[in-house]
Amino acid sequence: MMKKIGAALASLFLLVAAAGCSSVAKAEDIFNQTPNWAACEGDGFQCATVKAPIDWDKPEGKTFDLSLIRKVTDKAIGSLVLNPGGPGGSGYDFLANNWADIGTEELRSAYTYVSFDPRGVSRSSKVTCLNSKDTDHLLYDSNDAEWGSAKDLKLQRTELKKFVDACKKNTGELLGNVDTVSAAKDLELIRTVLGESKLNYLGFSYGTFLGTTYASLFPEKVGRFVLDGAIDPRVPDEQQSINQLAGFDLALNNYLKDCVDNNIDCPFKGSFSSAKAEVKQFLLDMEQKDMSTSTDRKLTISSATTGLIMALYSDTYWQYLTQAFTEAKSGDGTTFLRLADFYNDRQDDGSYQGNSLEANIAVNCLDSRSSSKPEAMAAQNAKLLAASPILGRYWQNGALTCEQWPYPVAEHPESYSAKGAPTILVVGTTGDPATPYEQSVALAHEVLSDGFLITFEGEGHTAYGRSNECVSSAVDDFLIRGKIPNKEPVC
Repeated sequence: MMKKIGAALASLFLLVAAAGCSSVAKAEDIFNQTPNWAACEGDGFQCATVKAPIDWDKPEGKTFDLSLIRKVTDKAIGSLVLNPGGPGGSGYDFLANNWADIGTEELRSAYTYVSFDPRGVSRSSKVTCLNSKDTDHLLYDSNDAEWGSAKDLKLQRTELKKFVDACKKNTGELLGNVDTVSAAKDLELIRTVLGESKLNYLGFSYGTFLGTTYASLFPEKVGRFVLDGAIDPRVPDEQQSINQLAGFDLALNNYLKDCVDNNIDCPFKGSFSSAKAEVKQFLLDMEQKDMSTSTDRKLTISSATTGLIMALYSDTYWQYLTQAFTEAKSGDGTTFLRLADFYNDRQDDGSYQGNSLEANIAVNCLDSRSSSKPEAMAAQNAKLLAASPILGRYWQNGALTCEQWPYPVAEHPESYSAKGAPTILVVGTTGDPATPYEQSVALAHEVLSDGFLITFEGEGHTAYGRSNECVSSAVDDFLIRGKIPNKEPVC
């Protein structure tokens, strides 16, 4: 799941507690560690922690705890390291909660699945910022200013400063070192302590960027790599936002077309054009007045847009979007709020599961950031509105999120071609809203020196494990048997 956080559109997240740091006597000790695997999380799961340098430029300096989890399989051909995306997604939770649904039964029998919480995420010495109450305020509450006005931007900057100050105070030195290049170096550490001569890897969404970065830094250590729902690392931050917005705009249009054409329960009774107009007006109305729910909380414009985006990630969620719009027409924002809570990992008791919000912002702000100069934001805002007349308004001014970040953007590899690495499989979905298909094409055909593209013609974010036999068999043949199709399949 690749989720960009704008000032108005909140993204995925959780809660957290600060973790301590320690030091290692010699740099070589880092790579000579043996994971202390112990049973956890049910039958066959084992967990461990290893030490990794906070700053890879100072390998003998302070370290943090890197949390690992694996599902042991008899007669495995090796380890397959997984990353679910984000940035900020917990690989630990992904594997522990979804092992039986990741890939096919054949792949699960062939490999010992291994995953991890990347630096700054959840169990791996987390980025820690606000408490639950203040996080609620940041993500859900509305202010009394006109949307996008000078007063609104001033209030947003004030709230974001509180967030940044809390992150710096509660996280410490690690906050400036959770960039993707550092995480890729952690992947090399994981390969070493697993005792694998090559890294076999399956990455989804942001996990494709992490995988591409690793392959570019350590091409000689690349084994069998599959990158599903890919990101073109050459694309600057501003254009990434436009591309992703265009993907969600396409998903919204596809939902509305399907709703008015095929769904007898569709809350929009007119044409496709009139349905689009209704959605636009619904959001404009939400800017003016919050909506009641079945709880003691109100649906605000922030939570309404977040809930809408959540339901566009996959066509399997469209039924909930239909329910949400049906209720909203009667003045009930309950389902929209529940969708927003699901997106934000907010629990019924008001707590947050993990720290995805904090980690997402911290990683994104170190990897790249947009200009927050007034003229630059004005130009970007116009492009966003052009990309989506309905959603673009709520994607605007995203540069504010990283404007006050206390650390500079981290250095990137000179090239992401991974020259010298074996063939890397890239999987792209034509209707992917979060990582548009064009980026998978670009990664496979333009960026990587040896990329191979599998196309899934369908809706939703990523494809392997949720699409069809054509995709599954091609990926399995590659990961298990090292076979590559004679030509790039369109599934």
